[in-house]
Amino acid sequence: MYEGLKGFTDFYPDAMAPRRQVIDTIEETARAYGFRETSTPALEPAEMWTDKSGEDIVDELYDFEDKGGRHVTLTPELTPTVARMVVAKQQALSKPIKWVSTRPFWRYEQVQQGRFRELYQTNADIFGSSEPEADAEVLAFAADSLTNLGLDGSEFEFRVSHRDILGELLRSFDADVDTTEAIRAVDKRAKVDEGEYLGLLSDAGLSYDQAREFDDLLVAGDEDLSALTDFSDSDDLAEAVENLETVLAAAEDFGVREYCDVSLTTARGLDYYTGVVFECFDASGEVSRSIFGGGRYDHLIEEFGGQPTPAVGVGIGVMNSTLPLLLQTHDAWPGEGISTDYYVLQVGDVRSVASRIARDLRERGHVVETDVSDRSFGAQMNYADSIDAETVVIVGERDLENDEVTIKDMESGDQTNVPVEEFPGDSERPTYDEFA
Repeated sequence: MYEGLKGFTDFYPDAMAPRRQVIDTIEETARAYGFRETSTPALEPAEMWTDKSGEDIVDELYDFEDKGGRHVTLTPELTPTVARMVVAKQQALSKPIKWVSTRPFWRYEQVQQGRFRELYQTNADIFGSSEPEADAEVLAFAADSLTNLGLDGSEFEFRVSHRDILGELLRSFDADVDTTEAIRAVDKRAKVDEGEYLGLLSDAGLSYDQAREFDDLLVAGDEDLSALTDFSDSDDLAEAVENLETVLAAAEDFGVREYCDVSLTTARGLDYYTGVVFECFDASGEVSRSIFGGGRYDHLIEEFGGQPTPAVGVGIGVMNSTLPLLLQTHDAWPGEGISTDYYVLQVGDVRSVASRIARDLRERGHVVETDVSDRSFGAQMNYADSIDAETVVIVGERDLENDEVTIKDMESGDQTNVPVEEFPGDSERPTYDEFA
């Protein structure tokens, strides 16, 4: 007997059906914003990650050497892949480029609540606009996805920050600071104790006192961004603060400012982020980890060999992620299973008529099942009951001798005979009540 691998999940139909509803809702929301679907490979050159993040990232990849001697990896995230795609056809693509896709990713990491080694995300990205409206539209798409799933503003929050604010604050200190390592430390702030966090900032180049002052500034900035510009007269810092404020103002006009809280200790761990970043959290705190996140990455296309192209995006985990936990916590998880509208039950040599009826009903958009196992009348009826079929259409040899079929309402148990040529007739959803 074989067992599945740790961190990989089997989804049986009753578990997969609500997840499909979640994916469909998010994808429909993306289409409403004009995002166009792409499909991307499962396998990429490992250098797309090691060149940007160092060889240590290999520990987090499902990487190997293929038969051609190439160092490859199962893709752990989408952003480098879509950046590569933009570079390949950059001149031919109309700007802004708005792409969306839902697909699996693989990360070799510790399995824990809402974190698996295979996960599924819906990613939405906008390339070619540096305007605050692009950031606001990504926030609006993410918020609308959640509200369309049944959540309201009291049940989730977006913690919004700005990577350039963090970088410029760090450069304002009289110290030789590795800003990349310091921002990585900020990203770990909520995951480690205070002493370890301050130690990480010190390792990045700040003194202990400077590390504490820096952290105090981040907390103060959450309440009043002017606390940052009062601390430093850096023009670049002022510009970053202004950018964050304009994005939040655009979010107000897009109807999603109510979901956004300034949180400068939200940093996002990936190094390619450049401007506004955000993470979604459960407002009740019952789901302790981030639900999903996104942000601006204006330099990645150029780093991949393309022309300078601003970009912003979000990745919403739809399976093997914390989003299902959030929806379940707030009673917004979709109902189970697809419903079966009709079961066409066959008794005797009636396949041609039964198949015609099933086809006619399916053409009207209904879910229709019929016997494919040559089972008895009782076994078919038990199966129809087990799949919660709403209506059973009994096509039997005796009824057909009278040019009739039987329509049975499964909830009430009532049934009636109908001329076979009149079923389904002109009705879009013929039921027992129409013929009784």
